[in-house]
Amino acid sequence: MKKFFLLQILSILLFHFTNAQTITFVSEKDNKPLPKVSVFGKDGSILAFSNIEGKIDKQTLTPAQEKFQLVYDNFVVATLSYSDFNNDIIKINDQVKEIETVVIKNNKPAKYIFIKGNFNSYVTVNNKLNGYTDGIVTYIFDNKTKKLKSTNVQQYRIYRVEDPKNEKKQTSSWDYGNSLKLPKLKNLGNPEEYKTKINTIKELKGNRKDEIEVSGALLQEKEFAFLGYRFYDIRTVLHLSFEKDSQKTLKDFLEYNELTFVKLKHKSEPDYNQIQVYSNFYPTELSFENDNDVQKVKFDKDNSNYTTKFWQDPSFPNMQSIFSSFFKGNLKEQENKK
Repeated sequence: MKKFFLLQILSILLFHFTNAQTITFVSEKDNKPLPKVSVFGKDGSILAFSNIEGKIDKQTLTPAQEKFQLVYDNFVVATLSYSDFNNDIIKINDQVKEIETVVIKNNKPAKYIFIKGNFNSYVTVNNKLNGYTDGIVTYIFDNKTKKLKSTNVQQYRIYRVEDPKNEKKQTSSWDYGNSLKLPKLKNLGNPEEYKTKINTIKELKGNRKDEIEVSGALLQEKEFAFLGYRFYDIRTVLHLSFEKDSQKTLKDFLEYNELTFVKLKHKSEPDYNQIQVYSNFYPTELSFENDNDVQKVKFDKDNSNYTTKFWQDPSFPNMQSIFSSFFKGNLKEQENKK
């Protein structure tokens, strides 16, 4: 009896301790979990990013950061102090904008499906911004197989943080601009292909949309060595959003978000550096076409390439304005070679 009673007490304490280490963001309107909430520190560091259950690890936050900005749907939705995170649950006004309606053109079935939309991508090193890009891109899918045929950038901007040292043996000093990547919609038309042995899949039915989280990991127990460099703890977290209660087809698609984690160091460095790459896509237009030719430019990460100020559209996911509020003039746009 004493042993059973002791086990009960230990279970309660363990449960309480475990839950005390997490904070859950929920919708102010319906109390449902809010995935993809970023927590920014006062220096512009991205300290946490909520999972499909709306949870973050409280240990990623420190009092030294003082003021924290919560960013959801590419908007600042709250500014909190460290003491505000004493609450296990934090309610957020998540309806900062309406879900954009995807315009359907040329509805008559044809050989290809075109999905055009807005993207942004950014890379951080030890939580600090290292590079940023955004623009307009069109994905072309085979209408019969629903397989991705091509990715076509129409316009884009590239930003880099000034003065990277790029010292060979100091990986924290590198310019990781080449890690900026376009959102990969490879399996979007066939979501069942995400079901592999290394992936974990969770679903969330929200008030306004349905979401799927696909997560996977490599090198969790042993590092990989190559030319004096060490790679460890590689993880990806992918979020797909679709119309509420839909069949989750290409026509139901609303949003794509991917986060990749890699720990990297040179063998002479004492600690790993945490590299994180965020890639997001928001469709605006879907059409059926028999010709797969589309206007495009080369996605050259050393320069921008645009002919219109696409980022001024109110619906555009302009994270650059949030980053620039922290980094001011140190976040430099690369030359526009239109």
